[in-house]
Amino acid sequence: MKKMYHLATCTTCQAIIKETGIGKLAEAGKIEMQDIKTEKITPAQLDQMKEMAGSYEALFSRRAMKYKELGLKDKALTEKDYRNYILEEYTFLKRPVTILGKQIFIGSEKKPVEALKTAIKSL
Repeated sequence: MKKMYHLATCTTCQAIIKETGIGKLAEAGKIEMQDIKTEKITPAQLDQMKEMAGSYEALFSRRAMKYKELGLKDKALTEKDYRNYILEEYTFLKRPVTILGKQIFIGSEKKPVEALKTAIKSL
């Protein structure tokens, strides 16, 4: 499977899509794009991401505005909590999440983006 979970209105996601060339791959039908705001993540999709990432926490964004609003930084969250929050509110998914075969690339930090760019070159 080749798929990117992103937020179309997120300027960071847009920049990564452009920088990595994923936009062109999507136009050519070589990678599927899912805007998580208009097409919610299913429990099965999230569980698959967790299997690849190792934990729900690895997929959870602490940058989401609701993280502070809900006072989550002061709570000890469990894996079940992370899963439920991501399923309830799309902004809790650390994005973008890209799956290329058996590899998963999570977030917008330099290391995963560089690894994604390298992986795309070998497609």
